[in-house]
Amino acid sequence: MAIKAFNHGDDFVNKFVRAIVGDSTGLDAASEPAATEGHTASGGIISDYNTPPGAVYRAHIFTGSGTFTISEIGGYGSTVDVLLVAGGGGGGASGGGGGGGGFYEAPNTSVTATSYPINIGGGGAGSPSGSNRGGETPAPPATNGGNTTGFSLTAYGGGAGGCEGPTNPGPSDGSPGGSGGGGGGTDGNGLLGHGYNPSTPAPVLSPIPLPSPYPITQGYPGGGGNSTQGGSGGGGGAGGAGTGASESPPYGGPGGPGAPNVYAYGPANPITYGGGGGGGARRTPPAPDADAGTGGAGGGGTGDVNSNNAQDGTSGLGGGGGGGGHLNGPGNQGAGGNGGSGVAVVRYQIAQLTATAKASGGNISFYNNKTIHTFTSSGTFETNANWTSATVEYVVVGGGAAGGADAGGGGGAGAYRTGTIPIGAHPVVTSIQVGAGGAGVSSGPEPGGNGGLGTSSFFGPPVTAPGGGGGGGGLNALNDGVGSSGASGGGGRTNRTPAVGGAATGDPFPGTIGATPANGWGHDGGNATTTSPFVSGGGGGAGSAGLGNPPNTGPSAGGGGMQLPTTFRDPTSSVGYPGPTSPPFTGADTSGKFWLAGGGGGANSTARAYGGGGSGSPFAGAGTGGHPINEAKPSGASPAQANSGSGGGGQPDANPRRTESGGSGIVLIAYPS
Repeated sequence: MAIKAFNHGDDFVNKFVRAIVGDSTGLDAASEPAATEGHTASGGIISDYNTPPGAVYRAHIFTGSGTFTISEIGGYGSTVDVLLVAGGGGGGASGGGGGGGGFYEAPNTSVTATSYPINIGGGGAGSPSGSNRGGETPAPPATNGGNTTGFSLTAYGGGAGGCEGPTNPGPSDGSPGGSGGGGGGTDGNGLLGHGYNPSTPAPVLSPIPLPSPYPITQGYPGGGGNSTQGGSGGGGGAGGAGTGASESPPYGGPGGPGAPNVYAYGPANPITYGGGGGGGARRTPPAPDADAGTGGAGGGGTGDVNSNNAQDGTSGLGGGGGGGGHLNGPGNQGAGGNGGSGVAVVRYQIAQLTATAKASGGNISFYNNKTIHTFTSSGTFETNANWTSATVEYVVVGGGAAGGADAGGGGGAGAYRTGTIPIGAHPVVTSIQVGAGGAGVSSGPEPGGNGGLGTSSFFGPPVTAPGGGGGGGGLNALNDGVGSSGASGGGGRTNRTPAVGGAATGDPFPGTIGATPANGWGHDGGNATTTSPFVSGGGGGAGSAGLGNPPNTGPSAGGGGMQLPTTFRDPTSSVGYPGPTSPPFTGADTSGKFWLAGGGGGANSTARAYGGGGSGSPFAGAGTGGHPINEAKPSGASPAQANSGSGGGGQPDANPRRTESGGSGIVLIAYPS
C-alpha cells in the first residue's frame, strides 16, 4: 500500500484551502490543517463538501457504469464509504408498483491502490398498455430492476409489480427483489413481493438469485392487491414496506419509503433513495387520478396519473415505477412506469479544515485553480459571504429527447450553451434547472408516435438551453413520420411521407469549441427512407446533424456530440461520456472523455444497431438505434444516459413498441478559486 508523501511547502491540502477561501498567497484565512491528505482517485462526478467540525470529504457519484480508480492511498486510512443503489422495478399494467432498488450502505470498506469496476443497474421496464378482454392483446409482465455492483458488493434490483390477474399472462404477484413489487388486483388477489431483508425468508421461486440468509437489509416487501375493488399494492421501499390496496379511495396502495444517505453531499443534504412505486387502481371515468397510490419518497413513481398510465421511477435514485390503472373499455390496462436507474457513491476524507467555500449548490470540486459546481439536478447557486465579484464560465445543456417507436427515428440532443456571465456582489441567489430527458412512452400493441421532447435547462433566466426534438414514430396522424423540432431535431421515421428529420432551433456548430450564440448549438435530425428496406434518421446533435437517407444509404447514426471546454476537463472526474479520440473539430482533445449532447441513433432493418453521438459511436451517452431480430423481439435500441443531454435511440419495428428515453441535461459553473 502506497502512502502519499507530504510536501509542507506546497501540498495538496494547502492548495485546497486556497481554493475554498479564495486566497492565492497562502493560509492567512484559515488555521493550518494537519499534514495529511486523502486518496488520489478518479471516476464518477466529484462532489467535495465540509462536515462539522471541518472534515472535508470527496464523493465520487456514478450515475452510469464506470471505474473508480485509486492511484495512491491517502493518510486518513485505507478505507472508503460505499453506497450502492440498484435499479427500481417496473410497474405492472393495471397492477402493482415496482419495488425500489436495493440499498446497500457499506462504510469503512477496505481498499488498495487499484481499479474497482462499478456497474449501475438500469430501471426495470414497466408493462406496456394492453387489455385483458377476450380477443384483445394483454400486456406482458414488467421486469425487475438491474443490480448495481462494485467492491465485490451487490445491491439487488427492485422487484417488478404484478399485473392484474388471473386472465393476464403476467404474474399477479409482485416479484421479489431488493425491495418487493406490489401485487396486482382487479380479477385476482395478487400477493406481495419479498424484499431483500433478513427478517423475511427467501422466496422458494425467485427470478433473481438472492443469498440466504441475507447479510443486510436492502429493502422491504410490496403491498398486496385487492380483488374486491381492483386496487393494486404499492411496491416496497428501501426504508419501509409498500401498502396494500384498499377497498375505499385511494384504491391503489402507496409505495414504501426509501432510505436516506449522506455520502453524496454531506449531512446537511441527505438524499433519499429506493422509494417504491404506487399501485394502480380500477377506475370508471371520470374517477380522479387520486385513486392511485402515491410513490414512496426516494423516487417512487405514482400509479396511473397520466391518462391511465403510470409515472416512471426517478433515475439516479432507484425509484420503482408506478402501477398502471384499469379503465372500463377497450385497451383497459394502463401502462406501468419504468423503474429509475440506480447509483453508486464512494466517499473518503481528503482534508481537515475550518474554511468554507465561496458559493454553494451542486457538486463542488476544484481543478486547475478553478472551483467547479456541477448540477445534475435542479437547485440554486448561492454566493457566500466571502464571495468576490467574478465572471463565471458556464455550460448549460438541455434535456435530450426520446427516440420514436415502431421503426422510429433517433431523439435529438438538448441545446449546448457555453460562455461567461458576470455574477455581482454577495448575496446572489440564482435558480438552476436541469432539464428532464424526453420520456420513454409505451405505445402498447399498436404502432407508436414520436418520442417525448426534452425539457429546458437554465442558469437563471438569462441562459436557457431548450430540450431536443423527439424521433419520428409510426402512424402519427399529426406529422406522419416527421421528426419533432427542438434544439436539435429528431430523426425522421421510415416508410412515411415525407419522412424527414425535425428542424433544429439551435445554430450550426462553427467547427471550433468556444462561446456559443444565444440559441446554443444544435442540428437537424436525419431524413429517412420512404420505402423498404427501412432506414430511419438519427437525431441531431450539438456537433453535427443526424445521419439518414437521403443522402446516406445505410448508416443512421445520431449526430455528433460536443466535448466540454478545457476548464471542465478534470481528469479525476467523469462528467460527460466517452467520445471520439480523433475529434473532427478544433479545440477538442484526444482523451475520448467529457462528451455530451449527441443525437440518438435511428432504427433500421440492416441487422445492425447504429449508435448515437456520431459515426463510430455510441458516443456522448446517446442511445443506440435498434433493428428487429424477429417480429416479436426488439434488439439493440437503448435510452440515453443520465445527464448527457443526448437523444434516445429509435425503437425497431417490433413489439412491445416503446420509445427509448432521452438523457437529462446538466449545468456546470466555474470561477477562479
